[in-house]
Amino acid sequence: MAIVQDFNWNKLQNGSDIRGIALEGIPDEHVNLTPAVAKILGQAFVTWLCGKVNKPSTQLIVAVGRDSRLSGPAIMQATLDGITDLGSEAYDFEMASTPAMFMSTITSGFECDGAIMLTASHLPFNRNGLKFFTAQGGLEKKDISDILQLAASNNFEIAAAKGAISQRDFMSVYANQFVEQIRQAVNHPTNFDQPLSGLKIIVDAGNGAGGFYADRVLQPLGADTTGSQFLEPDGNFPNHVPNPEDPTAMAAICQAVIEHQADFGIIFDTDVDRSAAVDSMGKELNRNRLIGLISAIVLQEHPGSTIVTDSITSDGLTQFIQQDLGGIHHRFKRGYKNVINESIRLNQDGKESWVAIETSGHAAMKENHFLDDGAYLVSKLLVELAKCNLAGKSLTDLIANLQEPVESKELRIKITTADFQAYGNEVIDRMQTFVASQSDWKIVPNNYEGVRVACTSESEDGWFLLRLSLHDPVIPVNIESNIAGGVDRIKQRLLAFLKTQESLDLAAFGA
Repeated sequence: MAIVQDFNWNKLQNGSDIRGIALEGIPDEHVNLTPAVAKILGQAFVTWLCGKVNKPSTQLIVAVGRDSRLSGPAIMQATLDGITDLGSEAYDFEMASTPAMFMSTITSGFECDGAIMLTASHLPFNRNGLKFFTAQGGLEKKDISDILQLAASNNFEIAAAKGAISQRDFMSVYANQFVEQIRQAVNHPTNFDQPLSGLKIIVDAGNGAGGFYADRVLQPLGADTTGSQFLEPDGNFPNHVPNPEDPTAMAAICQAVIEHQADFGIIFDTDVDRSAAVDSMGKELNRNRLIGLISAIVLQEHPGSTIVTDSITSDGLTQFIQQDLGGIHHRFKRGYKNVINESIRLNQDGKESWVAIETSGHAAMKENHFLDDGAYLVSKLLVELAKCNLAGKSLTDLIANLQEPVESKELRIKITTADFQAYGNEVIDRMQTFVASQSDWKIVPNNYEGVRVACTSESEDGWFLLRLSLHDPVIPVNIESNIAGGVDRIKQRLLAFLKTQESLDLAAFGA
């Protein structure tokens, strides 16, 4: 299929990734990520990569992997064809995880010059996308813009001899890294090789790419994985959305843990860069609890260091990190790249930070190249689970002092004017003026996006955050309260203000 002359390449950019519609099937969503487009993107990445690593295309090795999406095989073959058309060698990893693709650039025996993961994370079945890596990490927003500019020019030097495509089993190598990591870290006094022996651990892969963790990581470590579910890749995602933030998905893994009387449950998103967990009582370990848990582990290892999170974490989490754990909580912006880059910046400025984590389940650790890897995160939790089991303790004892809100809610206000970013910022500015007139509302210091407000009255006892969405014409509003009915009282006061603003669709507020 030929690319039309006026094809909008920039529309494929989604921050530091490429995302598009790869299949028909949803009304008013038209395909713009075809195999022909993917082939050109493969050529564009190779051309961009030549400049970065200072090698000709004929000396490059590029790995390609995919998740379980229905469009994956066709998009993958086209991407491989684009890479090899320029004379580069291509490794076909078949089903893989996003973090594994980065690891292929720094793992002995592979050491690829670049890697591409074909995924659209938890988005619907008709979507797909490309994530790019070098040995320096995932690409930034400007890198994607540069690659798309090369694609738009479509002026590539086709090699005299096509590069080779070889199938390589990297996922077994990657999985074994976790096996060895957990063995070494637990250092079981009587069962070094199988430190998870005696523990029943259930994996829910949501029919994405994460099923490998059950049979290639947990089972070699001695865990009983009976009850693990949806491990088979299926791009129809027939059981639930593969997303640790999705209530139905979390309910599925919680129910499995209870039904099989498991010690621990793990759930991954489609491409395994995000995860969440469930304790032996079937209680979710995600969002603030997940952040609290990894913070407790990290601050044991690196006392007094800084935990970087996104902007919508609870006040109770800040108190827990700073007062109970003796760390520093740096509440930054939404967007996993923002959180990761902020943690990297702090380290460069001499402020020790070992973890950057979003409430979405994206978590990146300094010890793991600041790679957001859901499998690495749960491996850290499993080490602690095994140690607690040896000591006759519970993993969740680590977060026993974490105070959680009684109520919380997220509402999304649609902006109905064309220049939504400028208008959204105006609304946020007006909100700050309004808050200044309220005796019991105080702007929280150190806001990095939007405006966070402490609601100090006894009838509200909570906070809200008004911010502008990263990509959409939406103002998300997060509200939390420590008392029953508090969220609704805050919401009603907010609504009175928002009704005075034009160009807002307040349907989410019931207005």
